[in-house]
Amino acid sequence: MTDAKLFRVAFLNHGKVYELFCTGVCSSGLLGFVEVSGLVFGEKDSLVVDPTEEKMRDEFDGVEVLHLPMHSVLRVEQVGKKGKAVIRDRESGEKVTPFPIQPGSRNRL
Repeated sequence: MTDAKLFRVAFLNHGKVYELFCTGVCSSGLLGFVEVSGLVFGEKDSLVVDPTEEKMRDEFDGVEVLHLPMHSVLRVEQVGKKGKAVIRDRESGEKVTPFPIQPGSRNRL
């Protein structure tokens, strides 16, 4: 059994609350920043694709260390197992769908 720690980090990004999982969190060498490293996402080749997690995987593709401004970090939790990475609305707390869907519109090909 490994002793690897897993963290869930919630932070503000462009008016939305991002929640993602990582293996390392510490104070950054940059004054006023929190260093987040070892970003963890679900399996890329799984049958069920979560569009929110896919969007976050694409957004943070190639990122080794994320330096977040200290004032944007809402919460850091050490967790036992990985959950889903989500993007929430800042005001309501509801999950945000990464694809714009307008009520009453029909998608035509």
